[in-house]
Amino acid sequence: TVYLKFYVILHCNLLVVTVATKETDGFRRFMRSARHFNYTIKVLGRGEPWKGGDYMTEPGGGQKVRLLKAGLQEMEEDKVVLFIDSYDVVFASGPKELLKKFQQTRHKVVFSAETLIWPDRHLEDKHPHFREGKRFLGSGGFIGYSPASVIFAIRSSHFVAGLVLMLRFVCLRLDEVVLKFEDGQVRARNVLYDTLPVVIHGNGPTKINYLSNYIPTVWTFETGCSVCLEDLRPLSGLKSEYPLVVIGIFIQQPTPFVSVFFETLLKLEYPKNRLKLFIYNQEQHHEVAVSSFLKDHRKEYQDVKVIGPEENMDRVASRNLGLDMCRQDKDCEYFFSVDIEVVLKNKDTLKILIEQNEPIIAPMITREGRLWTNFWGALSADGYYARSEDYVDIVQGRRVGVWNVPYLTKVYLVKASLLHEELSNNDLFSSGTLDLDMAFCHNIDWSNSPFHFGHKIMHDRPPSGGVFMYVTNMHTFGRMLSTENYQMSHLHNDLWQIFENPKDWEERYIHENYTKIMRDKLIETPCPDVYWFPLFSDIGCDHIVQEMENFGQWSGGRNTDTRIQGGYENVPTIDIHMTQINYEKEWQKLLLDYIAPITETMYPGYYTKFDLAFVVRYKPDEQPFLRPHHDASTFTINIALNQKVLDYQGGGCRFIRYNCSVEAPRKGWALMHPGRLTHYHEGLRTTAGTRYIAVSFVDP
Repeated sequence: TVYLKFYVILHCNLLVVTVATKETDGFRRFMRSARHFNYTIKVLGRGEPWKGGDYMTEPGGGQKVRLLKAGLQEMEEDKVVLFIDSYDVVFASGPKELLKKFQQTRHKVVFSAETLIWPDRHLEDKHPHFREGKRFLGSGGFIGYSPASVIFAIRSSHFVAGLVLMLRFVCLRLDEVVLKFEDGQVRARNVLYDTLPVVIHGNGPTKINYLSNYIPTVWTFETGCSVCLEDLRPLSGLKSEYPLVVIGIFIQQPTPFVSVFFETLLKLEYPKNRLKLFIYNQEQHHEVAVSSFLKDHRKEYQDVKVIGPEENMDRVASRNLGLDMCRQDKDCEYFFSVDIEVVLKNKDTLKILIEQNEPIIAPMITREGRLWTNFWGALSADGYYARSEDYVDIVQGRRVGVWNVPYLTKVYLVKASLLHEELSNNDLFSSGTLDLDMAFCHNIDWSNSPFHFGHKIMHDRPPSGGVFMYVTNMHTFGRMLSTENYQMSHLHNDLWQIFENPKDWEERYIHENYTKIMRDKLIETPCPDVYWFPLFSDIGCDHIVQEMENFGQWSGGRNTDTRIQGGYENVPTIDIHMTQINYEKEWQKLLLDYIAPITETMYPGYYTKFDLAFVVRYKPDEQPFLRPHHDASTFTINIALNQKVLDYQGGGCRFIRYNCSVEAPRKGWALMHPGRLTHYHEGLRTTAGTRYIAVSFVDP
């Protein structure tokens, strides 16, 4: 009976005290978890300037202690006081469980403990050793039965009692923690002691940020993300103008499909008169694509600033300058940074990110067929990449939400208000030997430098919690191009990307109706055993023709031909072989990926081997036609590369045995027909212009 009465008094009089001079993202997270469990919170120092010292160069923290002492002296003596930090703390359970565990320690005051001693490691020998638990006191969490007892403990140098037991429900390291999902709740289980802590105090930003993506009910298997639709900034039905956004576009290396990037930019569902562009191009090779875009569309945007290769600006300076363009514009509300290798397939990406209303947020993008993304789920002890437990589930979409992460790259949205306050430093992309993306994230983590007394972690800096970075996978946004092995020795280098970026290659060069061939039976039969179907897009056809003309070494149309086995061509054409432009491997893959499925359907049981491939040119004053002949193939693929009437007159193909002609070949469509015996055929006369076809012999 006595025990129960004492417990009720404690429950009614628990007061949680914290010091927070500024309402950071970490503080708001702390308060959200406190409200969830109905804790009573007293915040000391709110709105006061921080004068507690600089943790990067000195111990600091004196202001925190002074505020705490003054605050405790004003409190009623019947209060049970729990003091905890707030920027990197969340509650995992309610007051009832916390007080029960405190009572079980049988001590008046209990402190959390640490693995490391800081700031003066020379004091290490003055602390006793324990068979179990952490050895050194931490000021980030302690609890006492009255304000007076807590004040006494702070003044004393002997408050070791209860150290180990307190540890079990307050202070955790990530390698000692696993998430426990049960009955719509999430707890952190301390595997070292097999306990469920009530208060999670992360010794370092990446640890607490990871855990707080789930605890207490932020994300569960039953409900998914419970907070992702809170505090949104809806743009639909907006009566006033959309927020002004500066889009920073960064071209820092040779990259495929640059022109496609700008086409995608134009399709963003956002008023262009509310967009300003900052374009940094370091590559002379891409000047044509940039200039072409600006020539046609510059006036559509409110403003455009371009830094070209002739200015010789380094990458760090360009990133800082891009942020400055927004920082110095009083109307700018967001800076949207996009690297040129980002493929944004979702036209609403920018609106989605703005509506999510986070300080810094990125759309999750992936690399096709790989687990690579534009975020890290965790950091290693030395501040580099580590795979978080949930990384694969997030990437593969088994866990969907908005995730607090320690590292973003390639594409992200930054609130302009940060650039005027927490991120007012004009150099956010430099930090020792770190690359610019890591430096940016590192400087964001520490830019606000709120206190965290008694902890020393990565790079000898205190955890910030000041500016959080998020990634969302609530929508499908796009992917990342591979820039590996990108060669710039051709006119249209993107044609060679069928291996490195097959999805982007397909979207650029394969006919939009190709997928309907089997699904909608989009195969025509203009002549007996002749199949006709769409294969190449208009751009695909144009690029092949332009590549051949740029190469320019057309054969003379003579019988002697050293390019083929035996050196003799019975029915010569004026052509260029794919081998001459080093495109034979790419062409073979095209035929295997896009032609073979059709041939194996139309000719069941027959599996193809591809051999000779070339582009033929017909001109009235050069070679206007091709006499009747058999092809040196089991069957032939004949692809029209330009458009009758628009590009040439006449032309076509006549199958003599059937007296059947295809006289209006459609650009990008392929004719597939047997090469020998039954399909003796001829190339009809081209009477004007220039006609191009791509020919492949199958199983010669």
